[in-house]
Amino acid sequence: MDVFHEKLKNYLRQYYYVGGMPEVVKYYAQTKEIFHVREIQNRILLNYRQDFSKHIPGSLLTKVNLVWDSVPAQLAKENKKFIYGMLKKGGRAKEFEDAIQWLVDAGLVFRVNRINKVCMPLKFYEEFNALKLYLLDLGLLGAMVDAPAKNILIGDNVFKEYKGAFTEQYVAQQIVACNVTPKYYNNENSTNEIDFVVQLGNVYPIEVKAEENLKSKSMNTLLNENEDMEGWKFSMSSYRTFKQIINIPLYDVDEWILMYKEKMLEI
Repeated sequence: MDVFHEKLKNYLRQYYYVGGMPEVVKYYAQTKEIFHVREIQNRILLNYRQDFSKHIPGSLLTKVNLVWDSVPAQLAKENKKFIYGMLKKGGRAKEFEDAIQWLVDAGLVFRVNRINKVCMPLKFYEEFNALKLYLLDLGLLGAMVDAPAKNILIGDNVFKEYKGAFTEQYVAQQIVACNVTPKYYNNENSTNEIDFVVQLGNVYPIEVKAEENLKSKSMNTLLNENEDMEGWKFSMSSYRTFKQIINIPLYDVDEWILMYKEKMLEI
């Protein structure tokens, strides 16, 4: 089992670097050549930038570029909530809403809105003035920050570096790929935060751990208040269960989500 686990972790490292853009995946599958992978990713990013200039009105273009360029830094923060003040001093939501929506509509980013209560149905508790923003592809995130191949492909550092930015991006991407819309939760004073919450028949809080450390004060607090709730933790540890928390290896995020989607349809 340990050998199998390590092999899947190695594939996951490769995915962190290559990502899922079709042109990049095709090239890497055929050649296993790492250096040119970044070249293709950078070319894709350049094409996006050129498309911005072609298709976005001048009044909106500057704001779209600011939002797009800020996503990696937003994800590298301890608290990954989107902060408008990082775009410009005194930046406000109303000033950049149209830029964010343009990128969402173009399929280049996806947003995860805050909920103020972990309770069904999540839509009742959704807020639109607090959000987290993720890129469409993990490999492109690596290219945008010029993350060295050795930092990603060797050892487990990639799962921990940048405040777990790559790992949270990866999990968000996998959930969305399963046609599930995640939310995130924090309480009024931001002392309790849950990385993602999904509704699949029941409500499931999700915490993302870039390391094998399974301790989580926020998750434990929430589950202690909701004894019938099941929590999921995606980490580098193998499958295990502790009280109300199930740990799922990062390489199995999509399989786990799809399994629960199927269970929901059977009810």
